[in-house]
Amino acid sequence: MIPEKLLEILKQDGIVAIATLGQDGPHMVNTWNSYIRVSADGRLLIPAGYMHRTEANITFNPAVLITLGSSRVQGLHGPGAGFLIKGKAAFITSGPDFDLLKSKFDWLRATLAVTPDSVTQTW
Repeated sequence: MIPEKLLEILKQDGIVAIATLGQDGPHMVNTWNSYIRVSADGRLLIPAGYMHRTEANITFNPAVLITLGSSRVQGLHGPGAGFLIKGKAAFITSGPDFDLLKSKFDWLRATLAVTPDSVTQTW
């Protein structure tokens, strides 16, 4: 389940870091908080314009780590809240999850769908 605090962060400006691990080692890519959509079943749907190495890594190993936050959302100890999300990912190039994001982001080539295993507020 996606916590309300995380949903609040997704409405704010801020950067998201997505870490994957492939045959050549770790790789990180970024996107924006406000680009992420949450599916009815609690998956994070992220538009992918490029992310070719991320896709290759996920084919090799679907585990992902995602960090995101916002200074405008009240955190655990004052202003600023952030989360660490651990999960499994897949790239989707057709179907409802793809169509949803394609209607918002005409530049995307795929939807990165992340099924969270854990969602932890870190600050």
